[in-house]
Amino acid sequence: MSSSPRPGFATRAIHHAYDPAQHQGALVPPVHLSATFAFPSVEHGAACFAGEARGYIYTRIANPTLDLLEQRIATLEEAQAGVAFGSGMGAITATLWTLLAAGDEILVDTTLYGCTFSFLHHGMARYGVTVRHVDMTRPERLEAAIGPKTKVVYFETPANPNMRLVDIAAVSAVAHRHGALVVVDNTYCSPYLQRPIALGADVVVHSATKYLGGHGDLTAGLVATSAELAERIRLVGLKDMTGAVMSPHDAHGILRGLKTLHLRMERHCDNAEAIAALLDAHPAVQRVDFPGLRHFPQHELARRQMARFGGMMSFELHGGIEAGRRFMNALQLVIRAVSLGDAETLAQHPASMTHSTYTPEERAAHGIGEGLIRLSAGLEAIDDILADLRQALDRAAAPVRMATAGTTAPAPAASPVDESTAAIA
Repeated sequence: MSSSPRPGFATRAIHHAYDPAQHQGALVPPVHLSATFAFPSVEHGAACFAGEARGYIYTRIANPTLDLLEQRIATLEEAQAGVAFGSGMGAITATLWTLLAAGDEILVDTTLYGCTFSFLHHGMARYGVTVRHVDMTRPERLEAAIGPKTKVVYFETPANPNMRLVDIAAVSAVAHRHGALVVVDNTYCSPYLQRPIALGADVVVHSATKYLGGHGDLTAGLVATSAELAERIRLVGLKDMTGAVMSPHDAHGILRGLKTLHLRMERHCDNAEAIAALLDAHPAVQRVDFPGLRHFPQHELARRQMARFGGMMSFELHGGIEAGRRFMNALQLVIRAVSLGDAETLAQHPASMTHSTYTPEERAAHGIGEGLIRLSAGLEAIDDILADLRQALDRAAAPVRMATAGTTAPAPAASPVDESTAAIA
């Protein structure tokens, strides 16, 4: 390993906190499958339970394999500590159960992942926590809404599924002036593209099922934050409130995924930029939401706080939901499935799938169109992805072309995607 005081991202993702010499020379970290751990003496066991000595007690609290993963996500997110969970929702719920109590208020962005929305409105709200939505693309609206009962400000950026961005630094500054903690869901970007703590956030949550694992073969969640908050989340939210423990096998899978995260994210980004350019130029497409497009409303913010523009996008077709159905059913290589960040390119319909927990009225109010399609750019050969999307778009557009025969669509502007990328620190 380099003697540099701060090794690069890829080096930390592969080597941080593990020395093969301390594990019989094993290059790959061992998987510790034990549920419980022996104490050398009753005094040492008592000290571990009292928090006076470090040691492993029970895997629901800590495990050597999970501990290594937690150290890795902490260094990649530029945090002090990490906590591992059995799912992304386990990470979110454990964090919010720890930070909020009856009588408190949480301010959340206009758009949230469907299960997060459901947990807040159908879960926490039942136990005396006030949940209010604020358009966090406008920090001045947060300033007007925040009050003495606001304990947490929570948002995703980019937001699932409509790609809204939130200025992490600006919103964090507002929240901190009022004594509130900032929690950011960084699943869409991964720490390779965006590090919210370096921009002022207090807690980062991930569905590690997605880009961190990278292969669609496990479910997991991660939190990165300060050492003090991580300990509270572990002992309250994880141990007592949810029990959402990650298995050592899944921790091993994510550790393996982290080793190639930097390579995979570059390919995801490359493919997404090419896909967005195709969609933006196709006459069947009404609108594309992708931060790399120069006409994306928050393009400049994306350039400031993201290293590249990510692998996710959403779009709507002329003809609405019926055209969307024709497009989805015509796909041959691209797979109709929820989730994201896998090697495979995936497409899904949020209104009937991931965001079906919203009512139609709520979806309209929160910027989730009934015909919106979400696409996760995979790692396949880009020519194959584009060919499949073209034929599906042509099928979706067929009735539209028949209805508008004789009209000519204007030629699209060349190179709609901003190809410049920021350097990775």
